[in-house]
Amino acid sequence: MSKLFTVSAVALIASLSAAQAKTDVQWWHAMGGELGAKLEEIVKGFNESQDEYNVVPSYKGTYPETMTAAIAAFRAKEQPAIVQVFEVGTGTMMAAEGAIIPVYQLMQDQGANFDPNAFLPAVVGYYTDTDGNMLSMPFNSSTPILYYNKSVFEKAGLDPEQPPKTWAEMEEFSKKIMESDAASCGFTTGWVSWIQTENFSAWHNQPIGTEQNGFGGPEARLTMNGPAQVKHWGNLKKWADEGIFKYGGPVGGDNAPPMFYSQECAMIMNSSASRAGVIANAKDFDLGFGMLPYYDDIEGAPQNSIIGGATLWVLSGRPDEEYAGAAKFFEYLSSPEVQADWASFSGYLPITEAAGEEMAGFFEENPGADTGLRQITLNEPTENSKGLRFGNYVQIRGIIDEEFEQMLSGDKDAQGALDGVVERGNKLLEDFQAQSQ
Repeated sequence: MSKLFTVSAVALIASLSAAQAKTDVQWWHAMGGELGAKLEEIVKGFNESQDEYNVVPSYKGTYPETMTAAIAAFRAKEQPAIVQVFEVGTGTMMAAEGAIIPVYQLMQDQGANFDPNAFLPAVVGYYTDTDGNMLSMPFNSSTPILYYNKSVFEKAGLDPEQPPKTWAEMEEFSKKIMESDAASCGFTTGWVSWIQTENFSAWHNQPIGTEQNGFGGPEARLTMNGPAQVKHWGNLKKWADEGIFKYGGPVGGDNAPPMFYSQECAMIMNSSASRAGVIANAKDFDLGFGMLPYYDDIEGAPQNSIIGGATLWVLSGRPDEEYAGAAKFFEYLSSPEVQADWASFSGYLPITEAAGEEMAGFFEENPGADTGLRQITLNEPTENSKGLRFGNYVQIRGIIDEEFEQMLSGDKDAQGALDGVVERGNKLLEDFQAQSQ
């Protein structure tokens, strides 16, 4: 008995020693709920795939809360090796010189298997510097698409297999739906800033700022008060007054999805990553998927949509062995199998060409699941449709919501509201530039 206990104890100690020999790599993230559970499953798969590194995921709240926590931790010299930052935080992270290790440099220093050309151009382009070097590792990338109620379309005498392609059709279909009493509202939207302003502009190949929408440097200033944006905001105001469009609220437009699920509104524009949630809530009607509508009288439309979501940034000041682990983990994360599994589960885009090919069977079995991917790769990105990179942009999005609401209330017209966005937003950009120098 004593001998058996001794052998078991030795084995246990050896096992514990092996486990302790693994290098911990802290990853702070902003994914709760089912997405957070899936993230932990991915991490577990990596940890079990090798015996050198142990990635430790920690949920830190919303995207802004996670970025704020990481900045505070860095100042206290308690930073994690990896932090998840949403796309509009890219400019702020880039300005934090000395605080980050660019992903291209990390992978090069660690001799990791890494090919930037393997990533989707519309994804990787958002996170590269002016020389084309990748600064952070794409993880969860999404783009807005159109979801529509096929059952309502059928009741209104519309073809349930043909979503509206243009804004003229959005208006026409909405009126038919309301006149037939199939639904009381034509459409709603999440994220007026991301979908109806930023993506609208990219989809119509229109700039929202100088210096390649901020990619060219900190001197960039907003220009999203051009004729195309004014036309669209003016139409949204007109359609809101007519009841065709119903506003879902500021920031993410959290009141918009319930209006779609309850069949009050026949259509909604929201993130491709909302797919699983939309399917789960669309229990009483047939669901359809379409690309974002466009104005066919605006030259260059449709171009390509731009991404939302987040990437993984590497913070400096950690031991070298943790960076070796981070590089190994990034290799695992970007593998076709892991990416295809993540995208299939979540509705996020497969970030590499190989992952998209891996999902061919999934797309065939799930019609409409590839809508976001087809839309974001519709054309090679231009300077206007590559994305955006401005400092203080979280606050600027708040300004967009405020000015949009002033327009809806009648306090300003579309031109005045967008002029307000540009004037107020540019003051924040001037402050950001001054602080960065």
